[in-house]
Amino acid sequence: MTDEPPPTLAHRVPELGALELLIAVARHGSMGAAARELGISQPAVSSRIRSVERQLGVSLFDRSPSGSRLTRAGALVTDWARRIMEAAEAFDAGAQALRDRRDSRLRVAASMTIAEYLLPGWLIALRAARPDTAVSLLAGNSGAVAARLTGGEADIGFVEGLAVPGGLDGTVIGRDRLVVVVAPTHPWGDRRTALTPAELAAAPLILREEGSGTRQVLDAALASYGGPAEPLLELSSTTAVKAAVVSGAGPSVLSELAVREELASHRLREVEVAGIRLRRELRAVWPTGHRPGGPARDLLALTRATP
Repeated sequence: MTDEPPPTLAHRVPELGALELLIAVARHGSMGAAARELGISQPAVSSRIRSVERQLGVSLFDRSPSGSRLTRAGALVTDWARRIMEAAEAFDAGAQALRDRRDSRLRVAASMTIAEYLLPGWLIALRAARPDTAVSLLAGNSGAVAARLTGGEADIGFVEGLAVPGGLDGTVIGRDRLVVVVAPTHPWGDRRTALTPAELAAAPLILREEGSGTRQVLDAALASYGGPAEPLLELSSTTAVKAAVVSGAGPSVLSELAVREELASHRLREVEVAGIRLRRELRAVWPTGHRPGGPARDLLALTRATP
């Protein structure tokens, strides 16, 4: 007597490939013809059929120079095999329907800088590759992106900041530099020397709200200098911050991506800061253990192709 468990169903029942082969031999009455149909050698067909016979413990074919004829047991097994293959085809069709439904929509959550300045180009490219996929974009700060992903409200997210938010996995897709900007009329606009970290930390700034990637990086960079100071204004979008700075309300620290146009047109001026690193990584993120598939995977590939 043994305590070993009995073989599982997977060990007792031939795999789908073997059943498909059995049906082909029965249909043609010839192992050679079945081999040609399936693109394999006749010896491989014979070996596979013998393996099935050993597994089932019955003879399936009477072999002769004129061909292979089903035994009575072989006819029964072949009939059962056809039913299994029909069920497998239905299973495959159902799985494909689920994939099609999944692939028909993509929910993206992105922090403001990425949503405004990088995602439009990526989504245009995705549209060309997947014209039937409907995309919805949810923009917010990095904390909001993390919450949407962990809450099942988004399929993939994009954040900028110091690290991957808790509960998420991610990969770096790019890097970004934060710059101090002012209106040309601001006292710093004609400054010839770089700001010190202490000067920047003490200055009232127009800032994004807490929880944004920009704010996280700035807070970390100025923490050892006692700053940043109490914000002059605290706004929830990069566009609003830029408008306030252009109007002359005060200085700000923003993504270089966000102010490239304003710097080129001289509506804003960059002020150099010495002694601190204002750089951050841009990341694609997703719930831990659930790597993107379908259109989310394709979008991720497009971000990596961006120069």
